[in-house]
Amino acid sequence: MSLERIGAAPALAFSNALGVLRAAAEETRLRILALLAEGELSVSDLTDILGQSQPRISRHLKLLVEAGLVERHREGAWAFFRLAEGRLALVDPLLAGLEREGPPLSEDRARLEAVRGQRAEAAQSFFARLAPKWDELRSLHVPEAIVETAVLETLGRRPIRSLIDLGTGTGRMLGLLAPRAERATGLDSSHAMLSVARANLERLGLNRVELRQGDIHAPPFARASFDLVVVHQVLHYLDDPARALREAARLVAPGGRLLVVDFAPHDLEFLRESQAHRRLGFAAEQVAGWLADAGLGRVTTRGLAPAEQGQLTVTLWLATESEAPAETTPDIAAVPARAVA
Repeated sequence: MSLERIGAAPALAFSNALGVLRAAAEETRLRILALLAEGELSVSDLTDILGQSQPRISRHLKLLVEAGLVERHREGAWAFFRLAEGRLALVDPLLAGLEREGPPLSEDRARLEAVRGQRAEAAQSFFARLAPKWDELRSLHVPEAIVETAVLETLGRRPIRSLIDLGTGTGRMLGLLAPRAERATGLDSSHAMLSVARANLERLGLNRVELRQGDIHAPPFARASFDLVVVHQVLHYLDDPARALREAARLVAPGGRLLVVDFAPHDLEFLRESQAHRRLGFAAEQVAGWLADAGLGRVTTRGLAPAEQGQLTVTLWLATESEAPAETTPDIAAVPARAVA
């Protein structure tokens, strides 16, 4: 996820270019831009790093947002900021050319790493409380490494321009797929889970992934915004999975794809209580029907059966927007599932 957007950025009118340059030509604001080049940050993060008051940081951010250099999004009571896409043609060379080894940028970066360390520690503490439940569920189906291998095989080598992971949770799918995407976004309703995802992605060096808080039944993105939409192990938590898939399908760009990963039907009733599962899996034809009803033309499926009887089968569905050329969409139903190690 680099800053190499100069060639794709639209030309700026002269008056707009002056506004952009004025916004960047101030010490604190330039330091903020340099920090945001490392990934999105909250007002609180920037206050800690720069040692300035929250009102002052907020005023600088307001000017950067108004100039189109920075984007703001809310996550519960928090506000996060990131470099804007598409209007950085003038500022990209400036940020790329900054000498980062001397003060104040070297000191800012050291404090940024300290803030990230604190965030990772808090996220790890939160996740540790959930770990027993996650471990219980993982023990009931094929290993996640096999599922992830199947995901990569299913998607093939087709380039990913824009990716969204709906219900991203800990960010595991983003960690797997974001390195292959030009732009990657994760959506989750839980601020706590987004904090875990943010820490996990930072640990992987994926600092330019955008994380947003929102409802999977009403994702805050325009129609046809992504060429790959992923819904991984989410549907069984939902009261209305068909509606969630309709909304996911709405986000698929012409020729794009929607990948769903979830459990096949099972009778493990205790998961309703211990794991808050609303649905005990889905038949392959049920999800395929929902995807077809949502307007996605071609749906293929693949099952990953567990090694032991009584465990859960994981199913992958790949749906392709109808404008996609047939040769770009592999028939994954014909690919045998990898054996359990």
